[in-house]
Amino acid sequence: MDKMPAWADVVLIPLISLLLAAVLSALVIVAIGENPIDAFKLMVDGALMRSSGWGYTLYYATNFIFTGLAVAVAFHARMFNIGGEGQAMLGGLGVALACLYIPWPHWSLAILGSSIGAALFGAAWALIPAYLQAKRGSHIVITTIMFNFIAAALLNYILVNILRPVGAMDPATAKFAEPTHLPTFQDMFSTAAMPLFRGAPANVSFFLALLACVLVWLLIWRTKLGYEIRAYGWSQTGANYAGISGTKIIIVAMLISGGLAGMMAVNTTQGEAERLILNMTEGAGFIGIAVALMGRNHPFGVLLAAILFGFLYQGGAELALWTSIPRELIVVIQALVILFTGALDNMVRMPLERLFLAMRRKEG
Repeated sequence: MDKMPAWADVVLIPLISLLLAAVLSALVIVAIGENPIDAFKLMVDGALMRSSGWGYTLYYATNFIFTGLAVAVAFHARMFNIGGEGQAMLGGLGVALACLYIPWPHWSLAILGSSIGAALFGAAWALIPAYLQAKRGSHIVITTIMFNFIAAALLNYILVNILRPVGAMDPATAKFAEPTHLPTFQDMFSTAAMPLFRGAPANVSFFLALLACVLVWLLIWRTKLGYEIRAYGWSQTGANYAGISGTKIIIVAMLISGGLAGMMAVNTTQGEAERLILNMTEGAGFIGIAVALMGRNHPFGVLLAAILFGFLYQGGAELALWTSIPRELIVVIQALVILFTGALDNMVRMPLERLFLAMRRKEG
């Protein structure tokens, strides 16, 4: 018998961890001389109470959904893919090549082509660490960290020396053609009588992220491959005994993970910047780790956690604009969330397990 109901593991533990992180964050805000209640109200007002704020929140959330799903898929196979940053950079290169060199007639076709390009380039960047893990025993954490730096250097070289337009100073490609531009939420939902999402970068790729959540859920819990990934993650010895190839699972799971991370670039590169720029990932590859941890590696949990971190990002921008609280405080809050949902998970879990066990005994 489980020590704790499934809903408590999925909902209650992350919620308590979030509250603990919020309490400590409030103490930090008090320490720098600001009112934490006013700060929270300002964050809510700037990120949730206006359509433009929601536009920024969902724009950031789109990035975090893709990178969170990437981490979650790898984690189901007992691998810690922290190379989402580099995989997203190469995904951006795939988007740029698809948008620059293929004459798409309409954005609906362009987003299909760019998504395929992003996924292929992201997966390709995850292939070598996956192969080294499967065949050579190289630890996936070390190799994916290294490949983040290699990806940054490679992208810098390509932008400066190959794809930068003649005479331009910015390390960026030319603007993509008009038919590749993705509709923003402002284009989709605004009317003359009710303008919505003005100036916000949220675009149609958010719905692509929602589709990715559904497809990952189907993959992990409704397919033979997903069962093999989970079985290998639970027990490598047991999976090998059952005839599941560890080499296959490591490589396939990492290819899927890298492809998901790469698809983040559809939002930032094609949707927002409409060109490939040097810092297009904005740290989302690393935030995906916290999103997956908080979402318990479940697509629905990843979706909720991504919206939470999107709120923190947009709310942090409001704090930096209207108060003396630096935006770096959001990094502190993110670190606290990671601390409580990851390293200190048992600090919350064990008392709850004892509580539910005592309740069962009392009912019995």
